[in-house]
Order: sequence, then C-alpha cells, then structure tokens
Amino acid sequence: MSPGLSHAESVLRVATTMADVPLTTGQPSQGGEGQRFIGYTLYDGLVGWDLSKADKPAVLVPGLATEWSVDDDSKTRWTFKLRDGVKFHDGSDFTAEAVVWNLDKLMDSSSPQFDQPQAAQAATYIAPVKSYKVIDDKTVEIVTKEPDAVLPYLLSQIYISSPARWKEVGGSWAEFAKTPSGTGPWKLDKLVPRERAELVKNPNYWNEARIPKSDRLVMFTMPDPTTRVAALLSGKVDWVEAPPPDTIPRLEKQGMKIVKNIYPHVWPYQLSHLDNSPFADINVRKAANLAIDREGLASFLGGLAQPATGMVYEGHPWYGNPTFKIKYDPEEAKRLLAASGYGPKNPVKVKVAISTAGSGQMQPLPMNEFVQANWKDVGIDAEFEVMEWEALRAHRRAGAAAKENEGIHTINNSWGFWDPDIALLNTAWSAKPPPGGYNWGLFQRDHTDELAAKAKAEFDPAKQDELLGKLHAAIVDEAMWVWVVHDLNPRAFSPRVKGFEQAQSWFQDWSPVYVE
Repeated sequence: MSPGLSHAESVLRVATTMADVPLTTGQPSQGGEGQRFIGYTLYDGLVGWDLSKADKPAVLVPGLATEWSVDDDSKTRWTFKLRDGVKFHDGSDFTAEAVVWNLDKLMDSSSPQFDQPQAAQAATYIAPVKSYKVIDDKTVEIVTKEPDAVLPYLLSQIYISSPARWKEVGGSWAEFAKTPSGTGPWKLDKLVPRERAELVKNPNYWNEARIPKSDRLVMFTMPDPTTRVAALLSGKVDWVEAPPPDTIPRLEKQGMKIVKNIYPHVWPYQLSHLDNSPFADINVRKAANLAIDREGLASFLGGLAQPATGMVYEGHPWYGNPTFKIKYDPEEAKRLLAASGYGPKNPVKVKVAISTAGSGQMQPLPMNEFVQANWKDVGIDAEFEVMEWEALRAHRRAGAAAKENEGIHTINNSWGFWDPDIALLNTAWSAKPPPGGYNWGLFQRDHTDELAAKAKAEFDPAKQDELLGKLHAAIVDEAMWVWVVHDLNPRAFSPRVKGFEQAQSWFQDWSPVYVE
C-alpha cells in the first residue's frame, strides 16, 4: 500500500537467509544479516551509516551522537556529543548514563547488566576501549588503549538498549528479549523462534526522514534458497535475500524485480597458518588461489558475483600494488605444489569448515563444490565439515588454535571490508587474534604488523589509505587467505515493492520501503 494511505496496515514481508531470529537484546547474533534486520532496525549506535545512495559507497554519519572528536595530544581520548530529545521505545530518555550503562553490559563483568552473549557478539568492536565515563547528561568520554583512528566505525556496531526496560522486566535479558527497547525506527511486536520476527514502525523516531513507510516488517527465517524463491512466487513474501542464480530467469519471467550492486564484501577462505596446517606453506596458499576458475564461478552464479584478486576490489583506495596476481593458472598451481613435494600420488589434504547458508554466504554448498573440484584438479583434496551458520561463526570467533578447530585448516566465512579494522587491521595483525580480533588463522609477519600498527594510529585519511594499500598488497603477496569472488548482493522482490535504494553496503535501510 502507498505510504499515503492509512486505512489498512501496510506490510513488507522479507525472507532472510538466516536459520533463526537473531538476538534481540541489543547486540544481534547471525552476523551482518542479524545487524541488518535487528541491529539497524530496533536500535541505533552513536555513529550511523548513510544508506540512502546506490551510486557511491556508504559513509559514516551522526547517529545517537551528533559529533565526535579526539584529543590532539593523546589521540586516545574521544568526546561524543549526544543527540537531544531521543527516547527509547518504552518512553524513557536516551542519556549519557544510558551509553555508559550499555558499555558496562558489554565490558564490566561485575555490573548487574553484564550479558555474556552480547559481550561475545561485540568483543571485536569494544576491544580497543580502555575506559569510558559520563561528562554531562549529553556528553560521553571514551578512552582507547592506544591511538585508534577506526573507533567511529566500531561504535557504529554497538547498539544502545534501554536501561529502563531492563529494570522494568526484573533485570533479566531473557525477558528483555521478548519486549526489547531501543531507539530505532522499528519496534519488535512478535517473535517466533526459528520462524519469524514482526516489527512495527516507530512513529516517534527521532529522524523523521527514516520513519518507516511500512507499518509492519515481517522477517522470515528461510535458510534454504529454493524455499525462499517458492515463497516469493507463491506470494507468501514480497522480497527474498540471495536468490539462487538458476532461478533468476524464472523470477524475471514472473515479473519479479532483481537488484544487485557492488558493495564491500568478499567470499574467501580464511586459512590457518599454524605449523600443522598445509597452508603454513606459501606454495600451497598460492596454489590454492591460482587453482580457482573465478570467471567460471561468476558465470555459474549467473553474473551475480565478480572475480576477486584480493580482500578489496581493484580500484579501491586500499588495493595497493600487489605483485602476486591472483588469476586462474592451474599449471602454475601444480608447479608450486610439486615444488613443495605434492603431486597426483601425494595430494594436499585439507579440511574446510563451511556453512549450509547464512549472512553473506551466497550459495555456499554449490560454490564450495565448485572450488573443491578446481582444487582436486591441481592436487588439493578438500574435505568439508558442514555446519549451521552460527556454529561456523563460533568456530571463527574461537581462532584456528582452539580445540574445536583441531584438524580444520580453513573456514569459508564471507567477509566485509567497510571499515579498516574488519577489512585489514584485525585480520592481518598478529596482535589481533580472536576473540578481540579477526586474525582467525594466526597469520604473523613483522612487516604487516608494522604497517597495521601505523595505519591504526593514522588519523589523516589519505595517509591511512596509503598505509592500508601497502598492507593489502603485502597480504596478497603472502596469499594470507584464498579470495574467490565479490558478491553483488542480489535480491528479488515483487514489482509492488517500492522505495528501495540498494546501498553500496552490507547494511540496508528498510525505512523507505513499502508495498504498493
């Protein structure tokens, strides 16, 4: 229904790739998709994203903080000025005390509101924070352990829950989850575990431009791609995430709209660099990269992906000038493996943890089978350990050396690169192992550590970009991971769906979308 009509409830029904509804307490589970559907709908961070444009990458904008600055002398002391007049869904006021209360729920295990599940989800975002305090009712100070130019990006993923609602439900996060209260443009109305969450618009949202055009957003959990497509064609839903490529012609024939856009995301294999991993050998790492027919895979995906030659795409400010050119060269892959003593009678044997579906995982089972066949052609035998998405994320958060990852040499965990930490610093720096960082495979090189440390502390954007370009070139030359394709983030929806602009971001804004 058009947003101008009010005599009946307008409903937008979306089929997600998730197997369960994410945590609703503030820090959602289920990866980036959990943040997209629960984090950025029910909640706000101090810092937000401009998701209104399709023709340029999303950028940071003020959120619950209207401005922020860092002390010129220390480069560790940040001041955040908070927005006036913001209220939580329960009607209580958003204040500086609420910000500190939320940081305590994630960082202070002695505080009554401390919540381990939320702390686990937020671990990498809060890792740089040393201390925080209220300056006045509308000002908060946050001090980092060391100079950290990336802090605003991290705080965009710390969501602010209502202290008043938590107290109202008896100080129980389990009870809070049933009737959560944030400051976001949507409010939770109903939740059926492993089936759906129903959100209703917050007509009193502080940002009038983002008051939802739909009255209700119904989020279905449908990890099976064929089930999602069937739901769209039958009219059960209006919108599906990640439609399978082979269904696109049928969807288009039925009048469905297909949208896609480049955005900061890559589908890789994160490699273990432990001594007992075959990937500790650079020849094996390079061979694994050269063995993959990325053009063929992109074609197999119906043009819904483009070949990757590193963590970020060529032309990105952080690409740099790597000397190792990632391309399809199976003969060179065989030569490299032979140089390390491998061959047809002595293949490299690797165990790969993969998921059945999940946030940004695209079409993980057929894609992994495609790569498995490519690898086998050159002498790499891959065995899959298949698990649910959130289980795979738990393996990733534990790190390659953890007991639960014993015998696993690589994990297929899709990855975003919308901020320097997620893209490069926390993945390539040996000082950032899980859970406080993303260096799953415990990669370590002195020159990359030095570049990461310099980039982390560089507050001049142009100089930081230059350092990040050098760091990216270095990790490509080391073949730190196997990078496969960049996802074009396809979606399919009914022609009755209006108002959507697909941002160049993993996150999207549901507020302007409605069904005519």
